Amino acid sequence: MDRDLEIAAAASVGGLTQWRAVHAAPLGSPCANCATPLAGPYCHACGQLAEDFERTIGSLFIELFENLFHADGRLFRTLPRLILRPATLTRDYLAGRRAFQIPPLRLFLVVIVLFFLAGSLRGFIEPGRDISRSNLGRMPAYAFSGAPPTVRAVAAWVRPKVNYALGHPREFIMEFDSWLHRVAIAFLPISAAILGLLFVFNRRFFIFDHAIFSMHSLSFQGLLFTVITALNIWPGARGVADILVFAAPTHLFVHMRGVYGTSILGTLIRMFLLAVLSAIALGVLMVAVVAVGLTTMGSS
Repeated sequence: MDRDLEIAAAASVGGLTQWRAVHAAPLGSPCANCATPLAGPYCHACGQLAEDFERTIGSLFIELFENLFHADGRLFRTLPRLILRPATLTRDYLAGRRAFQIPPLRLFLVVIVLFFLAGSLRGFIEPGRDISRSNLGRMPAYAFSGAPPTVRAVAAWVRPKVNYALGHPREFIMEFDSWLHRVAIAFLPISAAILGLLFVFNRRFFIFDHAIFSMHSLSFQGLLFTVITALNIWPGARGVADILVFAAPTHLFVHMRGVYGTSILGTLIRMFLLAVLSAIALGVLMVAVVAVGLTTMGSS
C-alpha cells in the first residue's frame, strides 16, 4: 500500500519536473517546516513542497533556471501550441484546462525580457556610429517666438531639457531604454481594453478573456520579433527575417478568428481597427517615455 502511494506521489511530483521527483521526501516523513506527516508532494498543513533539500550543484543550477523562467515541462508543451495552435491554447486556458501550460502572464513577462535582451545584443554587436560624438545641434531660443503664450511657456520648460539631451545623447538613450522597459507591460491592459471595445457587443467574452488573449498574442508577437531581431544581426539571415514579418498578421488572424469565432471579414476589420488603435496607444506611450526621460535625465 505504501509503495502504491509512493508511486502516485512520484507521478504527481513528476509533473513538476523529473529531477524534482528524485528529491521528493518519503510519504509519512515529517514536513521540514511544520513536522506534519506528509501525504503527497506538498504538505497539506502548511503548503511547503515536500522535498529532500540535500542537492547536488547540478540540481541547484536547474532550480535556478526554473525559478528564473519557471521552465518546467509546460514550456515545451506551451510554445508549440502558441506558435501553431494559438486559438486552442487560449480556449483551453479559458475553459480551465491550465495544468499543462505556463501561466500567460509569466510567459508574457519572460518574452519581454527576451525581447529586450535581443535588442541589447544587437546593439552590442552592431554599435554603429558613436552617437556620443555626433553633432546633434541645439534647439534655438527663437524657435517658438511667434507661438501663443502657452506654447512659449511649454517651450521654455522643454528647451533646456532637449538641449541637455542633444548634448548627452548616450545618456538620453540609456534613460529612454530604462523607462521603455518599465512601461512595456502597460501595453497589456491597453490591448485588453481595445479588444473589449472591439467586442463590446459580444456578451460571451469579458475583460479577463481579452486579457488572456492579449497575453498569448503579445507573447507570440514578442517571440517573433525577438527572432527577427536576432536574425537581423547576421546579414545572410536578413532575407528570412523579412519573410517572418508576415507571420505576425497571419498568426493574429488565425488566433482571433479561432478564439472569438468571427467571420473572415469581421476578423479582418477588427484586426485593422486593432492595428490603428494600438499604433495610437503606442505613439502616446512613446511620447510619455520621451517626456519622462527628458524630465528625469540629469537628475537621476
